[in-house]
Amino acid sequence: MVNISLKQFLKMEIEVKRRIMYRKAKDLGFTHPSVVDCSQELDVLLNKYSKAS
Repeated sequence: MVNISLKQFLKMEIEVKRRIMYRKAKDLGFTHPSVVDCSQELDVLLNKYSKAS
């Protein structure tokens, strides 16, 4: 079983979400609702990461 910390897990999730957002922005434009939603999800992950001990 792999044992990773919450911060490590969140860091991986952040990188995945960031790549998805960039790909969507490239295809759809930065103001597309799907890109904005993805950006907001990334913000949530970043906030969780900054609050994780």
